[in-house]
Amino acid sequence: MDEHSLKYFNEIVAVSEPELNLAEAALAIATFEYPEMDTVGYLTRLDEMAENIRAELDVGSPDPLDMLGELNRYLYSHLGFSGNLTDYFDPRNSFLNDVLDRRLGNPISLSLVHMEVGRRLGLPVEGVSFPGHFLVKMDVDGGAVIMDPFLQGTSLSLDELARRAESVFDADTPVRELLPQLLENASKKDILVRMLRNLKSIYQERQDYERLIHVVDMMLSVNPDLPRETRDRARVYQALDHHYAAIRDYRRYLQLAPQADDAEEVRELLVGLQALAPKLH
Repeated sequence: MDEHSLKYFNEIVAVSEPELNLAEAALAIATFEYPEMDTVGYLTRLDEMAENIRAELDVGSPDPLDMLGELNRYLYSHLGFSGNLTDYFDPRNSFLNDVLDRRLGNPISLSLVHMEVGRRLGLPVEGVSFPGHFLVKMDVDGGAVIMDPFLQGTSLSLDELARRAESVFDADTPVRELLPQLLENASKKDILVRMLRNLKSIYQERQDYERLIHVVDMMLSVNPDLPRETRDRARVYQALDHHYAAIRDYRRYLQLAPQADDAEEVRELLVGLQALAPKLH
């Protein structure tokens, strides 16, 4: 796997949250599949999309809700962006360049397009890591508009949001009380981790270990304190007989989650690996 793409990604995410260019970071995720990708060209395309929308608005200071309506019309009616219901687990649904080219994506990649074009218009569109799948929202006077870009920007009522959450949580969970918390803004780095986690699931299912390790490397670049990802990378290294790398990650996992349900199992694995490692060379 191209180490240049990981280095490039690391440089982009090694900044504070306000300084992070989310669209560029999302494009950088795809550079391990598309090393010759014209990143500047795709960023320019997002700029042009916003300019095309602005050209359709009345001169002056249009109402934010009117701008939001025009944004939805342009993305979903004019350009035809939509969720890929035919092949939801196609990795291309997670690569922003492919999403912009094909106008197909998964919930979080389509949300990212919605957010990035909206921000270029001056709209405070934020991502929401809602249970089930990712959404976007925009605060307005007296409340917020919650939209589902996977369903062409459909606006969601509180009743619909509660119904969706209820399908994920246990029956005794007070979903309506939790809605304000469930609708909190997602940080840019949280969004990147969630995008990468989608790819991780795909490559795990395919047993594509090279891509899986690369994606987990990216996740841990964004946030080095993710126990599950650290443990899962250790498992891949172990399966590939990269024992020293597995030992390193298992040790790190136990530092991050010493009370995890599988902590004792991992400690036993470490004993075996550490006994085996000196015999490998």
